[in-house]
Amino acid sequence: MSTRRTFLVAGAATAAGVAAVPGPATAAAPDRDLQRILREIDPARIEAIVRKLVSFGTRHTLSSQDDPIRGIGAARDWIFAELQRHAAASDGRMTVEQQSFIQPVSPRVPAPTRITNVIATLRGSVTPERIYVVTGHYDSRVTDVMDAVKDAPGADDDASGVAVIMELARVLATRRPESTLVFAAVAGEEQGLYGSDHMAQQYKDAGADIQAMFSNDIVGTGNAHDGTRNDPRTVRLFVEGVPTSETAAEANTRKSTGGENDGPSRQLGRFVKDVEPDGTNVRVIWRRDRYLRGSDHISFLLRGYPAARFTEPRENFAHEHQDVRVENGIQYGDLPEFCDFGYIARVARVNAAALWSLSQAPGTPKGVVIDTTQLTNETTLRWQPGTEPDLAGYEVVWRETTASDWQHSLAVGKVGTVTVDLSKDNVFFGVRAIDSSGHRSPVAAPRPSS
Repeated sequence: MSTRRTFLVAGAATAAGVAAVPGPATAAAPDRDLQRILREIDPARIEAIVRKLVSFGTRHTLSSQDDPIRGIGAARDWIFAELQRHAAASDGRMTVEQQSFIQPVSPRVPAPTRITNVIATLRGSVTPERIYVVTGHYDSRVTDVMDAVKDAPGADDDASGVAVIMELARVLATRRPESTLVFAAVAGEEQGLYGSDHMAQQYKDAGADIQAMFSNDIVGTGNAHDGTRNDPRTVRLFVEGVPTSETAAEANTRKSTGGENDGPSRQLGRFVKDVEPDGTNVRVIWRRDRYLRGSDHISFLLRGYPAARFTEPRENFAHEHQDVRVENGIQYGDLPEFCDFGYIARVARVNAAALWSLSQAPGTPKGVVIDTTQLTNETTLRWQPGTEPDLAGYEVVWRETTASDWQHSLAVGKVGTVTVDLSKDNVFFGVRAIDSSGHRSPVAAPRPSS
């Protein structure tokens, strides 16, 4: 079978004699498995997780590691036991580990400190080498980031995110995703993203093929509790444009060809928006994170992995990084009464839709390049053909350079090279894979190639 085809897009025919009519860049409808998964996510279980994590008093990274009822060690052990219980229903497909390391002295760590991530890995049934990661951080803090003694309930920041990953682990443990899913409760976030930094580096050192990572951080409420009203269906998704890991050479090329809106994380944001469940609204924000803030996705971005951060639509800063107190009639502190557990469940459903859709689809095309060896009004794209057993072929997508999302798609078959009768100078191109069930991968934007 040939690995190259030529398409005359403007109303002509393909080289194989089949009419090629470009269509819109649309996503497939949720499959039945995903619909069942979404129904099983339980707000009551999420509430129980948040309240249990709050019950440990403080989960500060520098708090007790061995007290059985108070401190980060008690929280760690409970999370580990719960994830092990979920793994018991997986018929051996899910494993749970405590990934520990010693963090050296740093500005927010006054003495060498053991930090532990609790990680549940659900091995894929078809392409286990392809990995998708979701995290929440289980450490907490108060006004003074070095205060490991005061109560630091951390209900919204970030028991809410941990509840999301734990509920996803429970619901998905009995399923057979085609690719590997990782559910991680990381620590050390408030002291400097240390847990996720270690985790991301471990993956990088192992050459892991992580094709998406999501941090759930402050996903506890759709209402800011400050007299304003928000859409309780909305969750923000922060996605960077220019990759954090971009090299100087890549930046120099981008200055000429563009592509600020086409990095892997930006494509991930488009994919999540395409597969959002009914009753939810993913507000994709084209920034790496909020002003003056950051989350665990940054650790993965630094290693070149596509990553994004989920967070609630409007925060109340009286309930974040605050001592628990009443001042001038205002209740301060990150308390569970300010969480909306139905909202957290909706965020969990958004995560589930994204993870399941990614795991069931073919992988994002690799090695996508656009031929720039000669001046021509046609465009030739090349990529490495995938090896998934149900891979049906590829689609070329394109849009005007001023458009925010893909506008057109063209099925080009199970090939590795294609030429289309459109000028690369006038539009942005991308390539995505599609399987026999209609699942589509995220788009990969091409880089110039000689």
